Amino acid sequence: MSGVTLRLDGERWREHLHTVAGATPGIVPVIKGNGYGFGLQQLAEESTKLGADTIAVGIPSEVAVVREAFPGDVVILNPWDASSDLARELTSDPSVITTVSRLQDLELLAARGDRPRVLVEVLTPMRRHGIRTDDLGRVATLLPGVGFEGWTIHLPLHTDGRYAEAERLGYAALVTAPGALWFSHLPSEETVALARQLGGADGQPVPVRQRVGTRLWLGDKTSRSTTATVLDVHQIKRGERAGYRQRVCPADGWIVVVAGGTSHGIGMEAPTSAKTMRHRAIAFATGSLAAAGLALSPYTINGKKRWFLEPPHMQSSQVFVPRKEKPPQIGDEIPVELRLTTATVDCVAWS
Repeated sequence: MSGVTLRLDGERWREHLHTVAGATPGIVPVIKGNGYGFGLQQLAEESTKLGADTIAVGIPSEVAVVREAFPGDVVILNPWDASSDLARELTSDPSVITTVSRLQDLELLAARGDRPRVLVEVLTPMRRHGIRTDDLGRVATLLPGVGFEGWTIHLPLHTDGRYAEAERLGYAALVTAPGALWFSHLPSEETVALARQLGGADGQPVPVRQRVGTRLWLGDKTSRSTTATVLDVHQIKRGERAGYRQRVCPADGWIVVVAGGTSHGIGMEAPTSAKTMRHRAIAFATGSLAAAGLALSPYTINGKKRWFLEPPHMQSSQVFVPRKEKPPQIGDEIPVELRLTTATVDCVAWS
């Protein structure tokens, strides 16, 4: 099959999954979006094999997909939306746990009388979703009307002051009402230490759950590779035009047409942070090159990353190889670097 292929060493990948799961007390595998390149159903099956009792999805529509392969509880991570028919329907499902991030939504759910299962999100320095600690007193009065599963605390990736922030927010939540603490982006050793530190007078640690996505599914880079099929090869001379935009070719060489385009996530990578002046200079230079039609592609031919002839098409891309080099043959598989959280592959090949 021609296309973009994710090649996976299944034994090595699953060994990594079991290692992470064994070192993560209360693990809740996160399965959302494109399924980290593997697909939602595949990761739901793997979570079942790991023995997880709970998984987390991003949005309500993903619940039905993972249900085909996972029989346990499902947490919806995005905040509950009272205007969504599906979100309202799922609050009546006894195996679905809804995240509530606004006081007015908690009020609506508490007033229904059927005590839907909920996690209450505390606002963190992420400042994305959550209820401010100053407003947690109002939360306490509403909890008897819901099936309270605990507090969810979604921390930034930044490590400076992370433990202290988790401690502050966890303490504020537990003073409001006892319950499990559900963390994202807090290492296992810090989670265990915090559970002990915030434990009760009886010496028992606070119950904790750890949501893990990228570190679980994509943590072992050596277990996978991605390739793209060469679809066509054409010789071209300097000054000749090619592509949708009829760009002038800068030198004699070869146009290599390869599988993979915008529908696969190629050329549509998620932005990364530019913390230093060097990073910003690189980002500026790359952006300028892209604007001139000279963006570096993620495809490797003869050991080198190659330049796009023009921006990627929907399902294929054109890259340039200088005349002095031997071009690949039609049907060859060449390496392509993909960010799997934004990519869609045509095939997952297991070995």
